[in-house]
Amino acid sequence: MSERSAVSAEGKGLEYSRGQLALKRLLDLLVAAVLLVFISPLWLVIVLWIRLDSPGPAIFRQTRVGLGGKPYTIYKFRTMIQNADVLMKARLENVTDLENFVFQEKDDPRITRSGKFLRKTSLDELPQLLNIFRGNMSLVGPRPEVADIVKHYTEEQRRRHDVLPGVTGWAQVNGRGELTLGETLAYDLEYVRRWSFWLDLLILWKTFAVVFSGKGAY
Repeated sequence: MSERSAVSAEGKGLEYSRGQLALKRLLDLLVAAVLLVFISPLWLVIVLWIRLDSPGPAIFRQTRVGLGGKPYTIYKFRTMIQNADVLMKARLENVTDLENFVFQEKDDPRITRSGKFLRKTSLDELPQLLNIFRGNMSLVGPRPEVADIVKHYTEEQRRRHDVLPGVTGWAQVNGRGELTLGETLAYDLEYVRRWSFWLDLLILWKTFAVVFSGKGAY
């Protein structure tokens, strides 16, 4: 039998093959490096477009909950007006029905003109390649959540933190922004239970189709 290693920060979570985990990390680094090299001109264009389109920085930083429930800073291209996260915070603090809560909204007035395009094409996620290099994200995994949502998780739902959060994930290729939070969590937990390097490859393949279709991107 192959040697196995826990992904959980405390060593209490599910266990996965060390060989497959090594392949996962290698794939993360190779893809992130190649993308950063080839998209650097596009990166500059996007930064300029955001700055011309609306006041504020081009890069959005926010604290999310990652592996083992530990917080880290996520990077994205800004797609909303300044202080949009402050406006959302009040809404998140009053969440009572976690299962039916829908995080994204169609025609959200906070989204900028450039932001609509960046979200539709998922280009707003490109700065998370930096998170991959830092080791606090992977190409594939549950999408990282804010603490105001995580505090409502059940013990079972917290198992999604047994793996690194991802730029794309099982929920993203099965409904994306059209899913309720309860449905998203169900897909995330299924991913944690079923995880393998080959499942990551399948999700990456499906992600291309989802991004090109633009379905569920708000």
